Amino acid sequence: MPCFPVKAEIPVLPGDGQLSLKAQLGRQIFFDTNLSTPSGQACASCHNPGTGFVDPDSNEPTSEGVLKGLKGARNSPTLPYAAFSPPFGYNRKEGLFIGGLFLDGRAATLADQAKGPFLNPIEMANPDSFTVVSKVREAGYAELFKQIYGTDAFDNTNDAYNNIADAIVAFEQSPVFKRFDSKYDYFLAGKAKFTEQEKRGRKLFEDANKGNCAACHPSRPAKDGTPPLFTDFSYDNLGVPRNPENPFYTLSPEFNPAGWEFIDKGLGGAVDESAQNGKFKVPSLRNIAKTGPYMHNGYFKTLRGAVAFYSTRDVLPVCDSLFVTEAEALGNRCWPSPEVLENVNYQELGELVLSDSEIDDIVAFLQTLTDGYQPK
Repeated sequence: MPCFPVKAEIPVLPGDGQLSLKAQLGRQIFFDTNLSTPSGQACASCHNPGTGFVDPDSNEPTSEGVLKGLKGARNSPTLPYAAFSPPFGYNRKEGLFIGGLFLDGRAATLADQAKGPFLNPIEMANPDSFTVVSKVREAGYAELFKQIYGTDAFDNTNDAYNNIADAIVAFEQSPVFKRFDSKYDYFLAGKAKFTEQEKRGRKLFEDANKGNCAACHPSRPAKDGTPPLFTDFSYDNLGVPRNPENPFYTLSPEFNPAGWEFIDKGLGGAVDESAQNGKFKVPSLRNIAKTGPYMHNGYFKTLRGAVAFYSTRDVLPVCDSLFVTEAEALGNRCWPSPEVLENVNYQELGELVLSDSEIDDIVAFLQTLTDGYQPK
């Protein structure tokens, strides 16, 4: 079954009262389950607000599309704060690719990203943009669409399709996706106190000689006062193993001709550069406690397991098999070989020498990043 009910009602969300007219339109499009072929799949199907705008089925590493049995190769990324991502490009000063959307950066902007899933054969499976535009033309919000984009808004398919994405972007740029109301935000504002464990976790998170997490997940406000986004929008190969539970391996050759030999090249595939193989976009850690499973292929079901991997990847022996689950690896005290062996980041993680209690402390800190905290 698709991961969202076919006749889902649009939930009331924090920030709804602050939506512009265009964002209200985008909200209706985002939750419309009629915009797939066949009907039944919405943007919200794999970006559910109840689970931090990721797939609500945390037991599955990747999401099922509208066609039963078809599941993608990658874990659904979270959408809150995605509007802060700069356009995709190469930063010559840093020598890194930065920004963009999707885990491999193949969409340069949020608008490009919004147009992708409608036409993806494993996601919403529409044959063309005309089909999507036709569905919106028949929707209950079609008059609102024409009110915003003009009485002739549906006359040109390309323009109408771009405006569908434009409305979704307006919604994703709204306060619904930029809440900044986690316990950490209240802590920074002096309106909440950390437990001793959360304090230790934050210190470890920022300590360059311990967790060093803040190197890629900056945890302090920007110079312009923007609250910390917990990502530097770069790309990295963390040495994540293949996920034996990834259903993409067993899809028909039509969708996965490589079968169990499939290798996800990430950024390298998007830019066609082997020096970028295995790199995926550094995600924001905001709402991380709600958005499991973790990594591009959903390998880690637990947040603690992911932190333990950062600490011991290069310390524990290599497992005998390439296909070993997180639970098996933790039980056998080994880690499988990376899915992509080249370009693995050995400088900033892999041998952090964190004790079990220090790992727990970092996890406790990460749990303070969940939106919706109610200060006492």
